[in-house]
Amino acid sequence: MKSLINSTKAFIRDEDGVTAIEYGLIATLIALVIITGVTAVGTNLAAKFLFISTKLA
Repeated sequence: MKSLINSTKAFIRDEDGVTAIEYGLIATLIALVIITGVTAVGTNLAAKFLFISTKLA
């Protein structure tokens, strides 16, 4: 019974899994910011190319 209690306490104190989850969340947030930025730039760029193509035609 003591080994179960000791292993449970060690599991609670172990922060390796928490660190991996934090890094995963940070990577996800960075990816979302990049996707949002690229989408916004792509939309603006498409609008500019459409404007230029209508002026050339």
